[in-house]
Amino acid sequence: MKNAYYTKMWDRLYKPVTRLYPLDVSGAENVPDESVLLCANHSAWIDPVLVVASLPNTYDLRIMGKKELFKLPLLRRFLTKMGVFPVDRGHSDLQAVKTAIGSLKDGWSLLIFPEGTRVHHPGDVSPKGGAAMMAIRSGVKMLPVFIGTGKRLFRRTSVIFGEPYTPVYSGRKGTAEEYQANADEIMRRVYELGGVK
Repeated sequence: MKNAYYTKMWDRLYKPVTRLYPLDVSGAENVPDESVLLCANHSAWIDPVLVVASLPNTYDLRIMGKKELFKLPLLRRFLTKMGVFPVDRGHSDLQAVKTAIGSLKDGWSLLIFPEGTRVHHPGDVSPKGGAAMMAIRSGVKMLPVFIGTGKRLFRRTSVIFGEPYTPVYSGRKGTAEEYQANADEIMRRVYELGGVK
C-alpha cells in the first residue's frame, strides 16, 4: 500500500524544507502503526508540509486539501500523486467525505485541519463536527497534532504529536451533537499540546 511517489518526493524535499523551517518534533512515539485521523491546527500554508516532514518517508498518509489548490494542472497532478484529495470547504462535500472514510477503512492515515481554514487566534473558529464523524464512521482514533504558530524562516517550529483519542458516542454511528463534542475535544487537546488554553 506504500505510495512510492510520496516516498521519493519526501526524500527529495525533506532537506530543503527542514533547512528553511527547522523542526522540533516531539511525541512521535504516539503515532500508532494502524490507521488514524491526524487532527491539526492550521495557521500557515506550510503546515501540511511540516507534518509530512515530521513523519517517516514511508508513512501511509493521505491529506484532505482545499479544492482551490487543484486549479493548476501541474499542482493538481503533484498533489494527487502525493495522496492529497480535494474538499469543497463551502459545502457539504459528500465525495470528499466518502474518500476520507474509504481511505481510513483501507488502512491509510489521514491528515485534516478540523477548523477548516487558517486560524491565527485559537478559539476564533469552531472545529467542524465532520472530523469526528469521519473517525467514528471509519472506526479509527483521532490523533491531536500541534503545529507551532510562530513560524519564521530558519527558526525552529514545534510539531507535537499527542496521544490518540477515542471518540465518545452512542449507538452505531453517533449523533451530530456527539460529532461536534468530539471535534471540540480533539481541538482542545491539540491546543493543550502547545500550551494554549
